[in-house]
Amino acid sequence: MSTLHTLTRWLPALALTAALTAQADEVTVAYQTAVEPAKVAQADGAYEKATASKINWRKFESGAEVITAVASGDVQIGYVGSSPLAAAASRSLPVQTFLIAAQIGSAEALVVRNGSGINKPADLAGKKIAVPFVSTTHYSLLAALKHWKIAPSKVQIINLRPSEIAAAWQRGDIDAAYVWDPALGKAKENGKVLTSSTDVAKWGAPTFDAWIVRKDFAEKNPAFVEQFARVTLKAYADYAANPKAFAGNAGNVEKIARITGSKPEEVASLLEGNRYPVAAEQTKLLAKSTEQALAHTSAFLKEQGKVDAVHPSYAEYVSSRYAKAALK
Repeated sequence: MSTLHTLTRWLPALALTAALTAQADEVTVAYQTAVEPAKVAQADGAYEKATASKINWRKFESGAEVITAVASGDVQIGYVGSSPLAAAASRSLPVQTFLIAAQIGSAEALVVRNGSGINKPADLAGKKIAVPFVSTTHYSLLAALKHWKIAPSKVQIINLRPSEIAAAWQRGDIDAAYVWDPALGKAKENGKVLTSSTDVAKWGAPTFDAWIVRKDFAEKNPAFVEQFARVTLKAYADYAANPKAFAGNAGNVEKIARITGSKPEEVASLLEGNRYPVAAEQTKLLAKSTEQALAHTSAFLKEQGKVDAVHPSYAEYVSSRYAKAALK
């Protein structure tokens, strides 16, 4: 029997048993509008059932905003991209990565407006490009410009949140945007993809999304974090077992579209735009590879003047403990 089938078989029983010890009175969790399988579990209340806790779900538009809320103590668990995570770790914020939520591909892309005169990378010179600063798309945009040998000073990079990007796009205020859904889908309606994070990863700058937790909360409530990881990984296992069936389930599509604001007809393709590592993969990823990715991203951010210093090691900002618990 495969690891995936074993995990899927035993997770429900494990959830019922561990829920008795996972209770934290009230927890605030920051989520974003990224399309991913665990949004179904969120809609179903599966996290609350598994942890026997009250969870306040707060929607944020960017990882930078999530990091600010986690740093302040207002949020205990948050969904962030690798760029804001690297920036947070470089600033020694008390956070720890406990799951890789997605390895980003075509779900994040640089879209150029029809009629903007942008047909190739060189045409970006002098154009207005919107992106949420210190996000994975900001990192990918800078990496793409570097690959194309275009100095950032040669383009007008504007800091806008996804909802602001959608509004600016409709008004015709910007020429291009590097963003995720639902703003990405709206931009595609009268624009074309110049490149995506799939390409940028091949150029040596991969990005990922992650679930992070405040270290003090994790130390006091390890069972809650373990159960949160189990529920998330159960959703990933369900998707990995049969992606077409998962994305073809009308109930799943409705729940994901409702929480993210994406168009129902685009949910299947957006799910395909990323990879969602199952438990067996998580234990390998939450080691040297993630530590190195954070180090490389931080070095790039320092080069771009986004962080002041880079740590010699990022090991303390990554933990495979909770993913390993899901395999037991």
